[in-house]
Amino acid sequence: MKHAIEVDRAGHWPQSDAVGSVTLDYEMRQRRRVRLECDSTGPVLLDLKRPAGLRPGDGLRLAEGGWLTIEAAKEDLIEVTTSDPLSLQKLAWHLGNRHCPAEIHVDIIYIRRDHVLEQMIHGLGGHTKRVMRPFHPEGGAYDGQSHDHD
Repeated sequence: MKHAIEVDRAGHWPQSDAVGSVTLDYEMRQRRRVRLECDSTGPVLLDLKRPAGLRPGDGLRLAEGGWLTIEAAKEDLIEVTTSDPLSLQKLAWHLGNRHCPAEIHVDIIYIRRDHVLEQMIHGLGGHTKRVMRPFHPEGGAYDGQSHDHD
């Protein structure tokens, strides 16, 4: 089995040396050591020194030569909206108070599907819609994983 031993961020690795790709959900993009089922190259052991918070476009260097491109899998999410910005800010506070991973945009919040949270959102005047899309929640304040949304 091949070994992925290093990660370089998008734009900082030789994409011309890519030998395949791997599509991962959010949880799998946070792992340090796990068997990955790659899209075309067969299984690869992810064997990093520490979790890297993999992002789409990042490259995994294979010990045997070549690189794998990271892709983000579509996930079953809830799109949260409200009728005004203050209500969305209040919902973001309630979700954060429950330590719920959330992808926050100016007028939309995405969270993993959870019927209890969905009921809470409706009870607070929010609107929800099920969507399938990649999930890129905010990183923690102290984990070095915070990022911007385009």
